[in-house]
Amino acid sequence: MIGVSKLSRAFTMWALAVFMTFGAMTGAGQAQVAAPVAPAAAPAPAVSPVQSMDYLLGPADKVRVTVYGEPSLSGEFFVTGSGLMSLPLIGEIKAGGMTVGQFQQAVQKALSDGYLKDPRVSAEVLTFRPFYILGEVEKPGTYPYTSGLTVLNAVATAGGFTYRADKKNVWIKHNGETTENKSELTPSIVVAPGDTIRIGERFF
Repeated sequence: MIGVSKLSRAFTMWALAVFMTFGAMTGAGQAQVAAPVAPAAAPAPAVSPVQSMDYLLGPADKVRVTVYGEPSLSGEFFVTGSGLMSLPLIGEIKAGGMTVGQFQQAVQKALSDGYLKDPRVSAEVLTFRPFYILGEVEKPGTYPYTSGLTVLNAVATAGGFTYRADKKNVWIKHNGETTENKSELTPSIVVAPGDTIRIGERFF
């Protein structure tokens, strides 16, 4: 006959085994439910004007033109002040006021007009026309454009504000426009190639 103590020990071990098995199953279920949630995606950064497919070529832009299979027709070329570009074989062709895609098509059409059969052309802007900054900055003048340039970056490039500068507003004239537009000076204002920036004088 089995003793009471042995029976008690057997029951205790059985109960412990059941508890551990149930606990492991429950923990696994909780682990699945409590899986970490992926963090929300960060907001997309503002797009620079030169990253847009709508960017229009203009004077002083430097463009690499590649005619596939024709190295003598390929190279790096500038858009002139009159908006033209001088290319081998076809001579001067309009570039100012065109997107890069439109310019590629224009070059392909010109080359296929009695020069090459089914030419393939690609174009890429290497350097953009400069920007201009005037008014209450330490070193007004013309400076090279860099992608993602903001008004505050432009001011820093020009040596910073003078002590008379109005740091709340900025006047900007875009390339090809004849009038200035006044805006509140915030860190998010982006400059485009060829823009003229003017920092006014504050009133005491």
